[in-house]
Amino acid sequence: MSLFRKDWKPADADEWTIHDLLASVLSVASYLLVAVGVAGALLLKVWGFIALAAGVVSMVLMFLIIDPKLKVESRGFADRQQEFLEHIDKTTRWEQ
Repeated sequence: MSLFRKDWKPADADEWTIHDLLASVLSVASYLLVAVGVAGALLLKVWGFIALAAGVVSMVLMFLIIDPKLKVESRGFADRQQEFLEHIDKTTRWEQ
C-alpha cells in the first residue's frame, strides 16, 4: 500500500488506515515544530529555523498523505447528502 495513495474509493476512505495515523502524528509534529520554530526564529536561533523548516515539511507530508482520502470522503458524503435530499423532496411534496 502506497503512502501517497490517490486511488481511494469512498468505502475504503471511510475506514481507519495507517494514513490516518500518520496524518495525526504529522499534525501534532507540525503544530509543535512550527510553534517552537517561530519562537526560536524570532530569537534568531539556528534551531528555531531548523524546527520551523521541519514543521513546514511535516505539514506538506501530512497534506500529501491525507488530502486525497479526504477529498474522496467528501465527495462520497456529498453524493449521500444529495440522495437524502432527493428522498426528502419526494416524500414531502404536496403534489404528486
